[in-house]
Amino acid sequence: MTLRVAPNLMMDGNAKEAIQFYKDILDAEVLSITTYADIAEFPGMSFSEKILDRIAYATLKIGHTELKIYDSPGFSRQIGNQVAIHLTATDPVKTKQIFEAFQEEGKVIGPLEKTSFTSAQGMVMDKFGVTFTIVTDN
Repeated sequence: MTLRVAPNLMMDGNAKEAIQFYKDILDAEVLSITTYADIAEFPGMSFSEKILDRIAYATLKIGHTELKIYDSPGFSRQIGNQVAIHLTATDPVKTKQIFEAFQEEGKVIGPLEKTSFTSAQGMVMDKFGVTFTIVTDN
């Protein structure tokens, strides 16, 4: 048996914007996008007209990893720091570019700086409330 784990980001009606943002910043490839209107039936749930154009399921490929993104169908969404996506780049220039792009309209949690194990590491929450630890792999 093989298991895989992928981060799954729940958005609040702005998944389309988030998909484009991550596509541009992380050179992500959009593998699939499904709206709530595309889903004929979902056991035990019906969707209101106002969310039919929102994202029910999207998959982006970033390097060798998949990132899942969707808009909440009505569940309560809370922003917190209990989960962070760990992003590793092999080029310190790319690390800095990504960090700076995420901090625009976002919030720096830990500055991008040299540590004992890497030439660049920082933690930043992007404009969608998603926290990233960004590291250069030396």
